Order: sequence, then C-alpha cells, then structure tokens
Amino acid sequence: MNSFLSGVFMMKESSFYTKLYEDDSSALKPVQCNLCGRMCSIADGDLGFCNTQKNMDGKLFSINYQRIASSHIDPIEKKPLYHFLPGSSTYSIGGFGCNFSCLNCQNYMLSMNSYNEFNSTKILPETIVKNAINDNCLSISWTYNEPTLYFDFARETSLISHRENLKNVYVSNGYMSEESLDETLKFIDAFNIDLKFFDDKLYREICGGKLDIVLDNLKAIYQSKSHLEITTLLINGLNTEEDHIRSICNFVLDELGQDVPIHFSRFFPMHKMSDKSPTNIDYLLRAKEIALDMGIEYVYLGNMPADNNSYCPNCGELLIARERYCNSDKKRIKDGHCINCGHKINLILE
Repeated sequence: MNSFLSGVFMMKESSFYTKLYEDDSSALKPVQCNLCGRMCSIADGDLGFCNTQKNMDGKLFSINYQRIASSHIDPIEKKPLYHFLPGSSTYSIGGFGCNFSCLNCQNYMLSMNSYNEFNSTKILPETIVKNAINDNCLSISWTYNEPTLYFDFARETSLISHRENLKNVYVSNGYMSEESLDETLKFIDAFNIDLKFFDDKLYREICGGKLDIVLDNLKAIYQSKSHLEITTLLINGLNTEEDHIRSICNFVLDELGQDVPIHFSRFFPMHKMSDKSPTNIDYLLRAKEIALDMGIEYVYLGNMPADNNSYCPNCGELLIARERYCNSDKKRIKDGHCINCGHKINLILE
C-alpha cells in the first residue's frame, strides 16, 4: 500500500476501494470507495462525499492520514461509555469530514469542513500513544467526527497502543461498509454507536443515510468481542413518540441483548435545526421508563440532570455511583458479577 507526501499532507492509499476502469491507459479513471455504506463513485481528481478520500490518477488516497483537528483528555463517560473502564480518562482525537449530513450535527464545524494546511495538525501514531500514556489515559478515542474515515490511521495507532496496554474506542454513526467493519473489529475494543432513529425515512431525510446498514453493523459489533453501547438523541416530534422508543428497545432485545447500555440524550438547537426547541425532559424520562419496563438492563440520560448511577438489574444494588462522571469505587463488582446477588454484569473494569 502506497503513502506519499502531497504538499503539506501525508496521504496513504486507502485499504478499501475498487477501480471502475479496465486499464491504466484509460482516459477516465473512476473508483468506488468501499470504506462506508455510501459506496461513493469518485472521478479522477475528486473527493468522496466525506471530503477525506481522494481519487488521484485512478488510486484512492486518504488525505486525513496522520492529520487531526482536535485532541483532548476526556472522562470515558463523556463519549458516553458508562460500562467500559469507568472512572478512567481517554485521549480523544478527531478531524474533519463525515459520511453523514445530519441537520442537527453538534460538531458541524468539524464534520462539515475539509482539511487544509491551516486547520489541521500532523501527528504520528507513536505520538498519539505517547501522549495518552503521559496523560494517564487508559484508552484512545476516535471521536468528534466520524472515525470510520480514519481507518488506516486508526488501525496503525491501535496496533501500537495495544502493545502498550491501551484500549481503543470508536464513537461512530455505525455506517461502515461490511468489509471495513470486519477489519475494524480486529482492533477497536469499544464502540458507542448512534442509533439516530428507528425510521428509514428519517435517516434519509435528516442524516442522508440508511437505517438497515446501521442495524446490520450493530448486530455485527454485538456478535464480536468488542464492547457496545448505544446513544439515541431524542428530538421533539421526530423520535420521541412511545412507539418509536419501543421499536428501538425491541430491536435491542431481539437482535442484541438486554445488557447493552442505552443512552437517551437531550437535543439542543444546532446547525440546520437551530429553530427547534430543546427536547422536553418528560420525553427523556418516559423513554427511560419504557426501556427499563421492557427489560433493557442499563438506561441512562444525557445532556440533562439525571440519576445515571449503575445498578444491578437483578437486585438493585448500587454498582457505580456517578455525579456527572464516575466518582466511586468499583468494589461492588467482582469477577464480572454483582457482589450482592451474583448477577452477571456487562461492565468492563480493565
């Protein structure tokens, strides 16, 4: 696989693309990007929808290779991941571009932008790992924009970080291609996936994606060895109806498992939906009530004050106490089970 310096950018040949021309003498050299569910056909000299994959003379290159726009030390709970290394810090990194076009995007300054020499910083995988260790982080999180677009960079970094006993996290929209997800599952330890709606029409209109691809990827992640949590941003009048909440919960119960944590998060006006009101808190409280009544074992509320402690779903024992983030010991869980009743707990402590 080729990599080279083009201007200020180090580019790397993408791992997932197909040539749509017969031989190198062709005047036109389009390619199909196979990185995500969009499967963009990209003409020579053009970028894909995400603005990170570029066709250069019939070969597809990632222009975001070894480039980031932001890095920060975060509590792992901020991703949000409540059942993966609770109480630890994670080294968060992200860049520009996205394979969705969400009207309500909270990070649109990153996701809807593209790379140039002034708005991004070159960084090596070894430097990311060193920074994470020096800042006492237990993991590296690919976040802020869609991490799928960072596949080659993320894989290289993750292989190094694993040798240093660091975990790797994706905060993602779950819109990978089947091929790229299969490879991603080999190096990512935990996912928080946005299940934005349980309605294909809303996915297409609000996000520019398809529901079935996200659902298939959720099933694949759950069946792997990687940890999974789900976040759904509730927006007044779009996905706050009780039937919509029940559809999400039924999918989790039928296709995943009752022990998959769900985070219902409060919407605030943003980007192209700045005219909508913040989510009515009653909708979030009712969503949590419905999910728990249906048998989802761990349900949390985000972007609002709430009881986000973790309790044993069998006996009600307090397992992890949180005031915004984890601030308690974890001695109520022993060998993956509730110390009070012995119920198996889906919570990774190390």
